[in-house]
Amino acid sequence: MAAPVIIVGSHVWVEDPHLAWIDGQVTRIDGQNIHVRTNKGKTVVTSVYFPKDTEASPGGVDDMTKLSYLHEPGVLQNLETRYELNHIYTYTGNILIAVNPFQRLPHLYATDMMEQYKGIGLGELSPHVFAIGDAAYRAMINEGKSNSILVSGESGAGKTETTKMLMRYLAFLGGRSGVEGRTVEQQVLESNPVLEAFGNAKTLRNNNSSRFGKFVEIQFDKHGRISGAAIRTYLLERSRVCQISDPERNYHCFYLLCAAPPEDIKKYKLGNPQSFHYLNQSSCYELDGVDDASEYLETRRAMDVVGISNEEQEAIFRVVAAILHLGNIDFGLGEEIDSSVIKDENSRFHLNLAAELLMCNAKSLEDALIRRVMVTPEEIITKTLDPDNAIASRDTLAKTIYSHLFDWIVNKINTSIGQDPRSKSIIGVLDIYGFESFKCNSFEQFCINFTNEKLQQHFNQHVFKMEQEEYTKEEIDWSYIEFIDNQDVLDLIEKKPGGIISLLDEACMFPKSTHETFSNKLFQTFKGHERFSKPKLSQTDFTISHYAGEVTYQSNHFIDKNKDYIVAEHQALFTASNCSFVAGLFHALHEDSSRSSKFSSIGSRFKQQLHSLMETLNGTEPHYIRCIKPNNILKPGIFENFNVIHQLRCGGVLEAIRISCAGYPTRLAFYDFLERFGLLAPEVLDGNYDDEVACQMILDKKGLRDYQVGKTKIFLRAGQMAELDARRAEVLGNAARVIQRQFRTWIARKKFRSIRNAAIVLQSFLRGEIARTVHKKLIIEAAALRFQKNFRRYIARKSFVTNRSAAVVLQTGFKGMIARNEFRLRRQTKAAIVIQAHWRGQRAYAYYIRLKKAAIVTQCAWRCRLARRELRMLKLAARETGALKDAKDKLEKRVEELTWRLQLEKRLRTDLEEAKVQEVAKLQEALHTMRSQLKEATVMVLKEQEAARIAIEEAGSVKKEPVVVEDTEKINSLSNEIEKLKGMLSSETHKADEATQAYRSALVQNEELSKRLDEAGKKINQLQDSVQRFQEKVSNLESENKVLRQQSLALSPASRALALRPKTTIIQMQRTPERFTFSNGETKQIQEPETEDRPQKSLNQKQLENQELLLKSISEDIGFSEGKPVAACLIYKCLIHWRSFEVERTNIFNRIIETIASAIEMQENDDVLCYWLSNSATLLMLLERTLKAGNIPPSRHRAMSTSLFGRVSQSFIGSPQSVGFPFMNGRAIGGGLDELRQVEAKYPALLFKQQLTAYLEKIYGVIRDRMKREIAPLLAVCIQAPRQPRSGLIKGRSHNNFEAQKALSAHWQSIVTCLNGHLRTMRANYVPSLLISKVFGQIFSFINVQLFNSLVLRRECCSFSNGEYVKTGLAELEKWCHDATEEFAGSAWDELKHIRQAVGFLVIHQKPKKSLHEITTELCPVLTVQQLYRISTMYSDDKYGTHSVSSEVMGSMRQTVSEDTNKSFLLDDDSSIPFSLEDISKSMPNVEVAEIDPPPLIRQNTSFMFLLERSD
Repeated sequence: MAAPVIIVGSHVWVEDPHLAWIDGQVTRIDGQNIHVRTNKGKTVVTSVYFPKDTEASPGGVDDMTKLSYLHEPGVLQNLETRYELNHIYTYTGNILIAVNPFQRLPHLYATDMMEQYKGIGLGELSPHVFAIGDAAYRAMINEGKSNSILVSGESGAGKTETTKMLMRYLAFLGGRSGVEGRTVEQQVLESNPVLEAFGNAKTLRNNNSSRFGKFVEIQFDKHGRISGAAIRTYLLERSRVCQISDPERNYHCFYLLCAAPPEDIKKYKLGNPQSFHYLNQSSCYELDGVDDASEYLETRRAMDVVGISNEEQEAIFRVVAAILHLGNIDFGLGEEIDSSVIKDENSRFHLNLAAELLMCNAKSLEDALIRRVMVTPEEIITKTLDPDNAIASRDTLAKTIYSHLFDWIVNKINTSIGQDPRSKSIIGVLDIYGFESFKCNSFEQFCINFTNEKLQQHFNQHVFKMEQEEYTKEEIDWSYIEFIDNQDVLDLIEKKPGGIISLLDEACMFPKSTHETFSNKLFQTFKGHERFSKPKLSQTDFTISHYAGEVTYQSNHFIDKNKDYIVAEHQALFTASNCSFVAGLFHALHEDSSRSSKFSSIGSRFKQQLHSLMETLNGTEPHYIRCIKPNNILKPGIFENFNVIHQLRCGGVLEAIRISCAGYPTRLAFYDFLERFGLLAPEVLDGNYDDEVACQMILDKKGLRDYQVGKTKIFLRAGQMAELDARRAEVLGNAARVIQRQFRTWIARKKFRSIRNAAIVLQSFLRGEIARTVHKKLIIEAAALRFQKNFRRYIARKSFVTNRSAAVVLQTGFKGMIARNEFRLRRQTKAAIVIQAHWRGQRAYAYYIRLKKAAIVTQCAWRCRLARRELRMLKLAARETGALKDAKDKLEKRVEELTWRLQLEKRLRTDLEEAKVQEVAKLQEALHTMRSQLKEATVMVLKEQEAARIAIEEAGSVKKEPVVVEDTEKINSLSNEIEKLKGMLSSETHKADEATQAYRSALVQNEELSKRLDEAGKKINQLQDSVQRFQEKVSNLESENKVLRQQSLALSPASRALALRPKTTIIQMQRTPERFTFSNGETKQIQEPETEDRPQKSLNQKQLENQELLLKSISEDIGFSEGKPVAACLIYKCLIHWRSFEVERTNIFNRIIETIASAIEMQENDDVLCYWLSNSATLLMLLERTLKAGNIPPSRHRAMSTSLFGRVSQSFIGSPQSVGFPFMNGRAIGGGLDELRQVEAKYPALLFKQQLTAYLEKIYGVIRDRMKREIAPLLAVCIQAPRQPRSGLIKGRSHNNFEAQKALSAHWQSIVTCLNGHLRTMRANYVPSLLISKVFGQIFSFINVQLFNSLVLRRECCSFSNGEYVKTGLAELEKWCHDATEEFAGSAWDELKHIRQAVGFLVIHQKPKKSLHEITTELCPVLTVQQLYRISTMYSDDKYGTHSVSSEVMGSMRQTVSEDTNKSFLLDDDSSIPFSLEDISKSMPNVEVAEIDPPPLIRQNTSFMFLLERSD
């Protein structure tokens, strides 16, 4: 790379032992060396330096490929600058660098942030892990190719958290429900706690370091939905189970189990972690801020989620506990040579516990640990191990068990999640360990670095491919660019034969091989290899030069750790275990143990896994995320340069920069190049050239050769940018000297003028001083004269005042004596008058008192009389009407009693009259019969007397003798009978008189009762009206609740039947006539037989035809009449006339709703939607003002119908025409809504009202959402000002500037045009102004949200010029709101408050002088501190070069943001319905529905003649 061109005064980066790189200014150049004065005040002489970009943005750049100087200090400075502003993500091309903030930033990962990045191209918004996930998902969907995301970094860099965020975002994009209600992505995410518990541990650099590699394959179907997943793991660090260094920890699961509940600890025979050998090798047992007890419970819950049963969990933790007990088994020397035995009773105790937990024989376990069986052709030899080998056997057993247990857990998770064999493509997320280099590097570090070398080669190929694509896209020559490859290191490690892994496997195959022989073999084989070397102070260590630097490995344990075999004794022991879980861990290895003598090792197996992983990655489109740990103390806000540079080097970022520097590291767009270097050739700017030609002319003029011109960019080789900047600095220096010369001239002239002005001022002052002295003398003389004059006047006045005072005293004395005499006389006269007045008053008062007492007595007597009369009337009224509290019930009972009495008295009166008539008739008939008998008897007696007299006369000569008359007895009996008949007649006559008198009195009593009944009926009607008014509001609410309850019951047919059952009973009772009979004073209700339904089939058919005609009419666009929707008024009038609101069952409402639904379904025409929006709102307004919900329960309704009051009230409500109220005719409707009497609506009517409200809200939402979709693409281009053509940079071309300004405002004019179009459509359809204002209010709120969110997510939008551009556009919207008037725009302009204040903040000057209080209270009171901090950190002034807020304000904001990290700086869009039915009803004027002319289709039908009636 050519050395950059540096001149005196240039700003450069030089090396620093403390900060890695420090900036300074060149003071002298001595050949290859330069003298630099750093910003710390020190002078450094060096030959290693890099140019510094003095015009770099103070907030850094989002993509480091946009850096003017792409080198190590520039990258470091950019990352540090962004990290200080909490911008933890930065791009390098399409590679994402994530710096761990070591604090929670939930606002960066909220759902609204996911919505912002959904479907947005990479680089359009601020760098984010969601952008990488979205790019991978979109590439998979569009190209149908699998993608992979490689997350790398050292321990503690945040790889696991980054992977979690990626999984969340991919689940957000393609999530779908899985088995048993759990989603696949949820199971993958919830498997993390399980894998972390068994695969993570505390290391020196991280409290939760993953000690294994993980590749998560997320499988997608053809629709882009997650259909399955699988987790692949690599190289679990088995040695950690047995060996840990201080202050690290073993795997988390051991500590979690020791902190389990007491019952679990007792079950597994555990205790304090310090009592176990595998845990007490380190002094660290607990982690800060982590509760192992709660983590244990969380792990158990996570195991439940991923499908591990309770039995399996018990077995897992039994195995974990057994491993701990195995570690406490120690061995001592046996009786024989090189033999061992269990050391003591404690070891024997733990051996028995381990055997118990593993459910195997304790003796067999002991033999498996200390004995080996060797099978030879001649015999079977049993060998006893020495204590050291026995301990190694114990550790091997523990590592094998734990490794198999971890593999079983991973397989179980994969089985639970489920893989989709038919998946179309996958997105793989690789979370793997980063490059490691410690003081002591063993076999694990060797494998980890081998993996990173392999991935680095893949990364280098990808970066080189990106460079090729960029050069090909710009059509420039790139054939000579050299590709940096690390294949020689990979060959050194994995080449067969002859690689390090091959030599290691070969050493492992020989029993007598040691690490010394292995190291010597390496030194002999790679003696001349440039990547391999031998340290001077060690005989067994070796050094490999990796891409990230040299790493020295200690080969002491390479052979032991590379061996991958199962001891036959261990295999036989656990295969025979009584625990099926333990036996299952080793069952799969039974065939492997009996395989051929083919050797297998950890290294070769890992190489195969890595080869498989690379094949998978090579078959996918890769995306890279490099995680960086800014400091080793894991604290926020600390950025350690050396640590970050080391990670950048290990992560391959600097390698990618070297690849870029090998080509054309500096790439500037034509516009940016002209804006920065146009001053090198002003004549080019004055000419009318294309941007490409102008750039070419500038480069040719300056004689540059190492560049190429692409289609949109200038590509500069390394060093060319510095040369251009040097020449630009020279031009600017010359210009600065001219400015300095002119400025110094101005300073000198200003100084001369100031001296001259000072002399003039001095002269003026002296002359003024002399004048003031003369003036002072004159003032003294004038003062003396005034003093003399005033003293003489004082003497004269004093003499005059003394004389006048004496005269006044004398006059006062004489006048006082005269006045006192006169006053004394007047007082005597007044006293006499007062005495007289009091005497006369006393006399009049006494008379008045007597008169008053008499009047009061009279008034009291009269008022008492009136009060007693009023009291009697009140008591009478109280007894008749009762108290108001229970008036209704008492009046009903009273009326029922009066009715019963009336009916009884009527029946008694009728029966009495009939009985009287019959009795009188009988008596008259008997009297007549008796009279006739009496007459006959009298005649007979007379005849007999006459006959006797004649006989006596004829027998006169006969001797008189006593004669006995034979009929005397008969006569006597007849006489007695006559007397009896007379008595009976007189008694019957008396009874008749009494009955007549009783009848008259009954008539009088009946008349009185009738009068009282009439009065009671009137009072009942009055009371009913008042109670009815009081119950209207409550009844409406209760009916609404009833409707909702019935809707909930209507969800199933059974509940619908139950809901309809009471209504049927009511209808039957209403339709069943009732009559009453009176028997023995009791009222009996007799149900008459049901009659047949009166409506005939022809009438029903006629009604259906009318409904069909109405629906057919409203299904067409019948327009408006004088601004009133005809369809709504037509529906309302027909429903009122048909009395549909008062029936219990009807289907007209459902058919109307279906007609509306079919009209708006899949409707693309906004005019139709606005038409139905207007009709729905009008019809709802009419229903709201007319319908009254009834709240009378069915039982109470039946009880009321049996009383006179109930029947009367029903007659008023149910049949208004029968009582003389023309409620249903067109004349009453035409009288206006205020004159209408409310209709008591039934359930179908109320349900219709609810459904119509829902459709109104649906139509409103569809119109609003369509407007949002139409405006959203326009907002995307309105947030950022398009770059002006180069002609805009040339002064004096007003026409071009005018055209440019016109082009800039074209997008905003498109939004205004869209708003005007929708406003015209809604006004043409007479949509209520309330709905229009609400929809535009929400549209402006959407504009506010979209513009503001785009502003805070795009750095290029937070500039001064862009603020002016957006402010101009907002002025267009303000003008539209003014033109639309407040009636239709409403508060739409206020909805833009966030973007207005944000833009106002961007364009104000002197931001550094504003305090935080002024900003938050005066300038931007609506914006939160998080939002202001975001804007302030991203602000740049590309027009005047002003700065953002002061460092003090920035620090205060940063502190506030760090204290409250839960608040997001993004805004949420409001998609609710911002109005209620009551709001619509109040805002709309009355509608004269009777004045609406029906359409011709139904005007000619005679059944709709009522629609033609008009109001008077």
